[in-house]
Amino acid sequence: MPRITEERRAERRRQILTCAWTCFSRNGFHATSMDDIITATGMSASGVYRYFSGKDELIDAAGEESMAVFRALFDRLRNTEPVPDVATTVATIVEPVGGDREYDLSRVAIQAWSEALRQPRLRERAGDFYREMRAQLTALARRWQHAGLLAPEASPEAVGIVLATFMPGMLVARHTADPVSTEQVLAGLHGLAGIDRPAAPAGPPVRRKSLKH
Repeated sequence: MPRITEERRAERRRQILTCAWTCFSRNGFHATSMDDIITATGMSASGVYRYFSGKDELIDAAGEESMAVFRALFDRLRNTEPVPDVATTVATIVEPVGGDREYDLSRVAIQAWSEALRQPRLRERAGDFYREMRAQLTALARRWQHAGLLAPEASPEAVGIVLATFMPGMLVARHTADPVSTEQVLAGLHGLAGIDRPAAPAGPPVRRKSLKH
């Protein structure tokens, strides 16, 4: 029997991964069985298990892939000339991510965040990814500042924190509720920017003595 070339091996592995992502994107991690994935590949069970030991390994790979895709997205935004404005950045971050829309890795990313609550290794990688994402967005905010798109007194670090924090919420809203538009987000941010800092708390109330007649 002829040996399988490394190129062909990589193609088969990618085929299994793509089928797993499609199943995960459609039905979630826990409602998807290995039989579902094997059926989607059109391969034999032994053929699939030759590449992956089971569903947990495929879940790990799905989480890694979703994070890799977002890393590439942030790299592209950070290095694009001229610098994309805030509206373009927000719209780009939350658009569907997938291969010909057979699967949406942003759905997989949401599931990976949830899965990170029970898998320490995935939680560690998710934490590293969040910190990296925040650093990328902070670097992008500095470019906005240099381009005059962000006020000179604004803190790029604070902007990076805000963007990194609300991005997962926008993805959750798009997949589970009413999608939030870029215009709504920017209008909300402008509104928050107009809120004054809270005043210092008042001291204890002064007790007045009653007047004796």
